[in-house]
Amino acid sequence: MATPDPDPEHTPALDERGTLPGGDTPPAEGGISGISHPEPEELRTAWGIWPAVVIVAVALAVSVMLVAMIFALT
Repeated sequence: MATPDPDPEHTPALDERGTLPGGDTPPAEGGISGISHPEPEELRTAWGIWPAVVIVAVALAVSVMLVAMIFALT
C-alpha cells in the first residue's frame, strides 16, 4: 500500500534532492472508470419440462417405497 507522502529516500526514480529527473514521470491514476467494453447479457435459461418430470418421478418412487416399507413392517 502506497502512502500519500512517501519518504524520498525510499521512492524510486528520485534524485538526491527528492525531485524527479528529467524525462521520468510518476505513475498516474487511470482516467477511465468502469469497464472498457460492454459485457454480453447473461444467458438465463429456465429448466425444461423433463427435469421437472424426472424430479417428480423420483419423489413418487421414493414415497411409494417408503409406504411399501411401512406396510411390510406391520
